[in-house]
Parts: sequence; C-alpha cells; structure tokens
Amino acid sequence: MSHTEEALQERIKELTCLYEVSSIIVSANVEELDETLKAIANSLKKAFQFPEYTEIAIETSINSFKTGNVDENVGISSDIKVFNKLNGKIIASLTADKSTFLREEQQLLDNVALKIENLLERIEIKENEASLKRQMERADRLSIIGEITAGIAHELNTPLANILGFAELLKDEFKNEKNVSSDLDKIIHNAIFSREVVKKLMFFACEMPQEMKKVNIVPNIRDAISLLDATFRKEEVKYVVKIEEEELWLKADTIQLTQIIFNLIINAIYFSPKNGLVTIKAFQTDTENVLKISDEGPGLPKTDLEKIFQPFFSTKPTGDGSGLGLSVVQGIVLSHKGTIKAENNKNKGATFTVRLPKS
Repeated sequence: MSHTEEALQERIKELTCLYEVSSIIVSANVEELDETLKAIANSLKKAFQFPEYTEIAIETSINSFKTGNVDENVGISSDIKVFNKLNGKIIASLTADKSTFLREEQQLLDNVALKIENLLERIEIKENEASLKRQMERADRLSIIGEITAGIAHELNTPLANILGFAELLKDEFKNEKNVSSDLDKIIHNAIFSREVVKKLMFFACEMPQEMKKVNIVPNIRDAISLLDATFRKEEVKYVVKIEEEELWLKADTIQLTQIIFNLIINAIYFSPKNGLVTIKAFQTDTENVLKISDEGPGLPKTDLEKIFQPFFSTKPTGDGSGLGLSVVQGIVLSHKGTIKAENNKNKGATFTVRLPKS
C-alpha cells in the first residue's frame, strides 16, 4: 500500500470516528455519562494509526474512563473546558515503542475534546435550569408563606403580650396560693414560648428591621456559649471551642448574629447524646468568616438534608420545636449575603457551616 493510500485510510478512520462520536453525543443519556465516555473512548481508540498499541483516557469532573493503562508522559492530550474553565482532559498514549503520534491524531483529539465540551455544557445548562426552576418554585412558596406568617405574627403579638402581662399581675396577687401560682407559671411559660415563636415568624417574614454595623463575632460566640453553659451541664453534653483568632470582623446585625449562634448551638445540644461533644469552630479566609458547629448525634437522613431549612420542617418530636429555627437562621444568613450548609460527619453527627462575607 502506498504512502498516499495509507494517509487516506487514516483520514477516513478519523472522519468515521468524528461521525461516531457526534452520533454518541446526540443520543447520549445525561444520567449515564460513564457509558457515553466509554463509547467515545473506544471509538477514538480505533481511529489511531496503531489502535492495538493505543490507550485512551477521558477525564472530567463528573466521570472518567480509560481503555487501559495510560501514561501521559508518552502520549498526547487535549484539555476539556466547560464555559472556558478547565474541566478535564483526553489523553492518548502508546503502550509499545512505536513512532510518535501523527499531527492529524492530535487534531482528532482536539476535535473530540470540543464535542465532549459541548456535551458537558449542555448537561450543566440543563442542571442550572432545573436548579433555577426549583429555586423559583421555593421562592414563590416562601413569599406566600412569608405574607401569611407576617399576618399571623402581628395578630398574635398583642394578645400574647396581654396574656403575659395579666398572668404576671395575677401571680403577684395569688403568690400565697401554690396551686394557682403553679398554674400561672405554666401560663407564663407557654406565653413566653409562644412569643418566641412569634419572633421567629417575624424573622422569617423579614419583619424585623436590621441594624448593620461592624462586629467582632468572637465575643458573640463566647457570650452565647457562656449563657448556654448551664444548658450544656443540664443535658450532660460537653463542648470544645476552637477559635483561631480573637478578632473576626464582619458587617452584621448583632441581634441576628446572636440568633444564628444560639439556634445552631441549641440545635447541636438537642441532638447530642449524653456525654456527647459539641464542637464550635470559627476562623477566617481572605474573604469570609466561617462558623462550624458539629455534634455527635444521629446525623440527618439524606432526604432530611434537602429539607432541613424549609419552614415548619422539623426532625424533632411534635411539641419540641416549631420547625422555624433553622429556617430563620438560613433567612438571616442569606440576608447577610452568606451561605449555610448542613452535612453529616464521617463517623457520627452533623455539622452546620455558616459562611459570612467580611464586609
């Protein structure tokens, strides 16, 4: 076979490969990306001059596939970029002492990389659309709930204040009658609890005005822990504080910042077993302050991790919580342009991570 015929045969193999890869990508199932990459790699391998001595590796941030042992040092490669960001690469290497790869084979690798880029961009667009749709649906639900809760909070606030005030007056009047005094204590306790629920409703409905100022978060954390020390002892839960620096500054509403810390620590205490350990950690990066609160409780089922910040959702038994605490925390964090994440620890328990910008 002449050199011209060999070259023509190689070009036909390359064109056939590009056609096969295009067909694979057009009919690709987004849920089975590993199978798609496998099919592309096998098709690409056949297009090389020495397919029996060539191995292909396709690496992406989502999935990877190799046809065999690939040595990048004796091969060629092409970067895979998704929206101009490096996402992976295709590598072709020779497993035997053959001549170097053809220039056209590098071009083939580059063309296949482009086709994989298009596929990955299509997947990312689809995922972003689905995520945006979920966010919009959730925003609509939260907006409706926010309007309802604001109305409920305002309607309850005045009668609760009256109940609490009159109960305290009656307690003074009947302080010598134990049975009456005991019943009034229950009324006062429940009125205070209800008032706290109303406050949470108002936070959730964004009815509480913010007073933003520059704050050092460290004293807030230490004050909260000091106030909750008795609760730790009562529940027989230990705690450790890991704060790398004594000054962690950010722009925040002090009351709402304290609400975040209190709610997350109380939540950690609630789910901790006897002699369990709650870890409170705070540190800073170049752009943000980070607060991590971990417990050694049972952790969260995967389905609950997705719903944990939804209003009125609670993993506590009925009567032990309003289901608003974590939703309020998330609302405050978001209003401070921060993020909050819940995740299970490797061994046991869960960790809540709050990230707040420095300014």
